Amino acid sequence: MKACVLALGFFDGVHLGHGELLKRTRQTADALGITASAMTFDRSPAALITGQSIPLLNTSGERVELMKTLYGMDEVYVLPFDEHTRQQPWEDFAQKVLLETYHAVHIVCGDDYRFGSGGRGNAQRLSEFCRQKGLGFDCIGEICLEGQRVSSTHIRKLLSRGSMEEAVRFLGHPHILTGPVVDGRKVGRTLGIPTANMQPAPEVGLPKNGVYAALARFEGKAFPAVVNIGTRPTFHGSTVTVEPWLLDFDGDLYGKRLELEFYAYLREERRFSSPGDLKEEIQKNAESTRAILKSKMQDAASR
Repeated sequence: MKACVLALGFFDGVHLGHGELLKRTRQTADALGITASAMTFDRSPAALITGQSIPLLNTSGERVELMKTLYGMDEVYVLPFDEHTRQQPWEDFAQKVLLETYHAVHIVCGDDYRFGSGGRGNAQRLSEFCRQKGLGFDCIGEICLEGQRVSSTHIRKLLSRGSMEEAVRFLGHPHILTGPVVDGRKVGRTLGIPTANMQPAPEVGLPKNGVYAALARFEGKAFPAVVNIGTRPTFHGSTVTVEPWLLDFDGDLYGKRLELEFYAYLREERRFSSPGDLKEEIQKNAESTRAILKSKMQDAASR
């Protein structure tokens, strides 16, 4: 394994704060002529430590793709966070993992980064460790937007309220959900609106129930999509589903893997007095989606 500049963090969601850290990593690696790398974990360390379920913004695979695509990371290492990792002294983690396993010659982390048993490892101790070992070190301070610290916790709150446009600003990119298309009730087909039943990873939290303007990608193609997240109350549904209607698409999506890029919240999910009224409203949502995503579709066509 080659020497690298190594960014440290959980990177849940890869937001603007993470972006500053990753940009510094890329810049330093370019200056040194070595690999720009990042290290993350396969699950939330806080969830294992507290025993509480913490919904993720993205899967580890999505985070890897975002870090490579948006910030130019050459390598992203996904480590298992288990009892051994949780109980490992911070000095051992720094020496055995960061130096001996990943050959870091320069380390970049955030000012709130914690690691090792009891969270005793922090930016200050890591800085001193790097000084003793002759390694480079950068600590990225608080990143704020509109007077608010950029954090995964804040973005989760925005998504839970349906504040998608604001969440996108804090992320610095559209909110991403991916998953396979599975068999559904095919209710949309009865309305002439064939929706796909997408199955996101169970560890990922969903935005507030409602209807969204999104861009759907699969197999190198992109389509504007009206996405409903909810229980389909007009048809007396009880379980929450994610159902995109890909505009201008005619074909079978079953078994394919979709990536949804969310841009805007259109309306709350509600029960309509008839399927016809629901269809009329969805058609209006489609017009809104086309208007919102007009420039995004032009960009997608030029790729």
